[in-house]
Amino acid sequence: MTKDDSKNEALMPYQLPFPKDALEEIVVANAIPEDERIWVPQAENVCFRPLCLNRSQGYWVNLLRVRKSGVLSRHRHPQPVHGFVLKGRWHYLEHDWTAAEGGYVFEPPGETHTLVVPEDVEEMITLFQVNGVMCYVDPWGKVTGYEDVFTKIDLCRKHYTEVGLGEGFVDQFIR
Repeated sequence: MTKDDSKNEALMPYQLPFPKDALEEIVVANAIPEDERIWVPQAENVCFRPLCLNRSQGYWVNLLRVRKSGVLSRHRHPQPVHGFVLKGRWHYLEHDWTAAEGGYVFEPPGETHTLVVPEDVEEMITLFQVNGVMCYVDPWGKVTGYEDVFTKIDLCRKHYTEVGLGEGFVDQFIR
């Protein structure tokens, strides 16, 4: 094999077929959309933008956008959570660190925390991958509600129907 052959092979796409039952990839060109209808409301001034809703493995990846200060929620995770702050900052009452723009957070299974957005932050956007269930709890651990990939899908279907995108709009994010 010559040097030119080696270079040409390196630039050649994979030549074999993909597995027959492999799922399609998801490519989101504008993850932070200009169309406000794509953001799904969760509470006043709190919304999410779905990127991947994996019903077969029970996780979701979304952008969480908060346009208010104060306590957002207290919740517990039985599975790990990953977060990457794209804009603004936030912290947990239970810890002494702050998640700021450009920062990454790993939340281990069993973590319970109270998310707070500081008063001087106009907008916070964080990319989260949430595995399993997110249980909302009171200060003593009593469960007051929950979210999972299926409640996220349901919220999306309802919202996208209401704003004229159609309930099927969410299907592009479901795997």
